[in-house]
Amino acid sequence: EKMQQERSSQTPKQPLQVRKSQTDLSAWRKGRTTNGEKSVQNHQSPDGQKNDSEQGSFEQALSYFKKVPDRVSLRKNTALQKSLAAVETIALQRGLPPEGFHVLLKVALSGKLADAVNARLLKCLVPASVVPEGAVVSAVSLLCVSKCSSNVQLLFIRWLITMFDYIDSKEQLHALYAVFFHLLQDEKMCPYVCHLLYLLTRKENVKPFRVRRLLELQAKMGMQCHLQALLSLYKLFCPELVTITLPGKTKNFFKNSEGPWKAAMNTVRQRNFPVHQPLLLGTAQPQSRKRKWNAQLIVPASSTSRNNLEENRGSHVDLYSTSQSFPVEQLQTFPQLLHNIHRLEFPSQMASVLTNPLLLHYMNCVKDESVYLRLHFWMSQALQEECTWCVADNHQNEEEFKIFLETIYKTECFLQEGFSSCEEFLYKSLPLWDGVCCQSQVLKLVSWIPLRSFSGMKSQLYDPLAQLFFTSSLYFKCGVLESLTELLQNWLNCHMFCPDSESESQVHSLDTTLSGLLNALAELINFVGRISTAALRLERKSSFLLHFILSFYETVGFASFLQVCDIYLRYNLPLLILPPAGIFYPALLSMSPVILNQLCYLMYRYRTNLVAAKKNELSKKKSLQFKISSQTYREYNQYVIAMVGCLWTSNVFQKDTHPQGLRMDEELLKATAVQDYKTSFNIVYHPAMIGYAVQFLQQAFPDEATLNFSLIKGKRWNWYLEFLYAQGLEGLKAFIESSINRVSRA
Repeated sequence: EKMQQERSSQTPKQPLQVRKSQTDLSAWRKGRTTNGEKSVQNHQSPDGQKNDSEQGSFEQALSYFKKVPDRVSLRKNTALQKSLAAVETIALQRGLPPEGFHVLLKVALSGKLADAVNARLLKCLVPASVVPEGAVVSAVSLLCVSKCSSNVQLLFIRWLITMFDYIDSKEQLHALYAVFFHLLQDEKMCPYVCHLLYLLTRKENVKPFRVRRLLELQAKMGMQCHLQALLSLYKLFCPELVTITLPGKTKNFFKNSEGPWKAAMNTVRQRNFPVHQPLLLGTAQPQSRKRKWNAQLIVPASSTSRNNLEENRGSHVDLYSTSQSFPVEQLQTFPQLLHNIHRLEFPSQMASVLTNPLLLHYMNCVKDESVYLRLHFWMSQALQEECTWCVADNHQNEEEFKIFLETIYKTECFLQEGFSSCEEFLYKSLPLWDGVCCQSQVLKLVSWIPLRSFSGMKSQLYDPLAQLFFTSSLYFKCGVLESLTELLQNWLNCHMFCPDSESESQVHSLDTTLSGLLNALAELINFVGRISTAALRLERKSSFLLHFILSFYETVGFASFLQVCDIYLRYNLPLLILPPAGIFYPALLSMSPVILNQLCYLMYRYRTNLVAAKKNELSKKKSLQFKISSQTYREYNQYVIAMVGCLWTSNVFQKDTHPQGLRMDEELLKATAVQDYKTSFNIVYHPAMIGYAVQFLQQAFPDEATLNFSLIKGKRWNWYLEFLYAQGLEGLKAFIESSINRVSRA
């Protein structure tokens, strides 16, 4: 009775309106494409003659299948064999024109031929441009009368899922929602029917009796992923109808349906659209409707717009009306988005969302969980099936996969958050990654991994990255450090608390979250410290590598400066971690003035942070739960003593107290036979600074034939300092003026 009520309530079928370019077989025969490209005529060449012959055979095959008699044996009928071979040749090389689907779907689902022939026909239904909705609707009607076997029915449902985004309109398919839902009772077809319903479901399709039916199936079959997926979507649309608790995340909701057609679809797409076209949004006929991703990602137009868009324009339809849903292909401006945001109808092709700024604004403004759920499902499947280093024999698609990953990264930057499906992909694929394929894109995606507990990230992210880090080139190491720098910055930006959370009760309720956040940030910083120390040994203290390492700690210092001095009071996020000695001392003794200047500025920032933290701790009457440890103050003081001893007082070999520092016995230093070893690393004789000292002496004493570095003392020492500051060594200036008493007082 419910089925009858649903069918009676459905709107009557409208006649299918398809553009002439989609159904004109003669246009397709001449080699035209649906976007109006010029005809390609090769009549004089052997290839052109071959194409003409194949096209003629295909037309004859279509004529044969239109009139094929019942129960024809493939083995004994040469006409059937020849016609089937002709269809397969054209379909698997060039794709079928829209007109061919009406004929071939009808004969495949009519039960006239053997299952083997029907299966071969369905497997070669690969479109050159689009699949007419009318052909699909007619095929569904044949499916309902059960003239074909269950295996053919199942293969048809799989084909329908695979070609879903190639169908030129879907309104009549939506009207058949009840018919597809009825097919759930077939246990063998149930997973694929759930997948199809998942693609078709709108809010108006969620009814109490359907929820009950799904729950009955779940009780009968157990917790199946495909049922959970459909129930999750129902729950997002109508949470009051689905009251059961569902698993939070499922990596793969549905089985892969496109196996028999995948290779042919790639061949046809590469042949018909070999050049990557710009990403578009509009009402023009799309060149490709591949559900996953490709170079022609485009918002598929809905039938209401496709059939009546020109009429709407002519009659000045009010685009701001609230009486019906608003099709996305009419969305052209931001004011339209604001006026219609409550009735926007998202496209079936989720790939198009990634390239449409207006739809991304919608995702940012309206936290529609159904959109995120659909996007998560689509992206998980696309990443898993098209990864060039996880899927065998898929290396020819590396350029397309790079474009896809780059598109995801740009979308994450726009939304300022990472996708959970992308995170799962990275965790799964990083252990298999060679560090070369799509290197730039993968490292960019790493920078948007959401914050997690260290125990999980160590095995899934840090360990695979460390293995690649130690066995790869210098430039890969720098790329990893840059990616981890951006990851840290994104974590800090995304997980800061609002200023209103300063009340005692709110801060107390965030204690656990704050502790976990601080631990995760500290583990990331410590991980970078460990791999950087080892990398400096492997790369012989490379200045290029040191620059990227210190840039990471400059980010840490900058964030800590804001947190401790400014944001510390508002966000209660005290974090200050110094670089390990394996990084500090190579930077201090570096032969590059850029590195030394960078280190000086870094230590100046740390001093500012620690002074502000100490003042804040002393000003609080109550003891703070989170504060800078005394070990951090002690280590900083050891570093400052070493730097001042090197650059200023020339007593580093006697005064350095760090366990891994430069302190040496007098006898050992004399055994080196280095004259004036005490001054070897001050701002005059330091390997990174001696070039500046030479320039200073040449300018100060232009008539002197020999350079006498001992002249730089007293007033000349101060002049030399001014000379260094004029060379742009702002970090050195900040450190000296903040950490050396004589200069600080002056």
